[in-house]
Amino acid sequence: MKIAMIGTGYVGLVSGVCFSDFGHDVICVDKDPSKIDRLRAGEVPIFEPGLQDLMAKNVAAGRLSFTLDLAEAVAGADAVFIAVGTPTRRGDGHADLTYVMAAAAEIGAALTGYSVIVTKSTVPVGTNRKVAEAVAAANPAAQFDVASNPEFLREGAAIDDFMRPDRVVVGVESDRAKKVMSDIYRPLFLREFPIVFTGLESAEMIKYAANAFLATKITFINEIAALCEKVGADIKSVSKGIGLDGRIGNKFLHAGPGYGGSCFPKDTKALARIGQDHAVPMQITETVIRVNEEVKARMIDKIVDLCDGSVNGKTVAVLGVTFKPNTDDMRDAPSLTIVPALVGGGAKVRVTDPEGQREGEALLPGVKWCENAYQAAQGADVVVILTEWNEFRALDLDKLARKMESPRMADLRNIYTRDDALSAGFTAYTGVGR
Repeated sequence: MKIAMIGTGYVGLVSGVCFSDFGHDVICVDKDPSKIDRLRAGEVPIFEPGLQDLMAKNVAAGRLSFTLDLAEAVAGADAVFIAVGTPTRRGDGHADLTYVMAAAAEIGAALTGYSVIVTKSTVPVGTNRKVAEAVAAANPAAQFDVASNPEFLREGAAIDDFMRPDRVVVGVESDRAKKVMSDIYRPLFLREFPIVFTGLESAEMIKYAANAFLATKITFINEIAALCEKVGADIKSVSKGIGLDGRIGNKFLHAGPGYGGSCFPKDTKALARIGQDHAVPMQITETVIRVNEEVKARMIDKIVDLCDGSVNGKTVAVLGVTFKPNTDDMRDAPSLTIVPALVGGGAKVRVTDPEGQREGEALLPGVKWCENAYQAAQGADVVVILTEWNEFRALDLDKLARKMESPRMADLRNIYTRDDALSAGFTAYTGVGR
């Protein structure tokens, strides 16, 4: 089948590459000439394990290409996927649909035959019907259906998530559209991965409900962690004890500095706004948003307390600034709250991250970037573990402590234990929920 993918950001590029690996002919479209030039040269503009090799394989096979010409990509396509950004709209928390609606109008004008126009971007309930209206307004004679196909990709594990999904959700309203979407996902049907067909509104809601629920699990365990610190319990033991309950599950129960990234912050805010607009307040989700900000503030307090009440004049080594490991994504990362607070408090901040510097240099002014943890820790008063990259999980703690002026550790991902740190020469340690 011929597929046009509108947008080569994280979702669009990963989806386009994986669809081409299914055997489909995929043309990825973007308005940014420099991005298309880089993709044509074989350069992946994002960090995602395995994506570079998979892209090169399918380009070489002739199934994957990149263009600035939307009309060229859309003409004759069996399906056109919209995978453009839907950032939080400034001021009111709604998802900004500017790019989605602009893409819909352009697609409508370019249609030459029947096609299914599929929204891959995360959009509020009712958006796909607005997409249909925009397409019809641009081309009253267009033959098309719309479909909702939200993505559930975890950054750092996106290819595996696409190829071996927990489920695929498809919202459609016609048998013809359902047949096209079934053919597109045929490789997953054959391997008996669940494909859930619903109406348009249900598919749109599933995406928001799933992300809000996961954000709630993270926030819940962070609140329990704060209580553990007061009553003498260990959050690692508590998380394990409740996670073994099959009704709860062990995922997203790791205490830390709060959730971030491209999905949870944006989608929880959007869901809260949708609820307010329909007079059905999403009170749990609204609380999750507020508590997540409080979690970040609590992490700042931990670091300050470790520095005897003030970071002014102290040298702080920060290990990891991306919102999670195995990605270069800095969007809404806890570091964007914590690091500026340290700089604003008078600290000299040194930062190291395996993939975060390219994005982080513009987002974290006033810090010094270092090659590795040991360079960052040279002469430092405290080391802060903010992202649990694998290379930070097996540090030579004795070496790290020897390089520091005053060896103290704020382990905000609970990679190590107090005994690990103190036996290696650290004079003070704080974790989360311990």
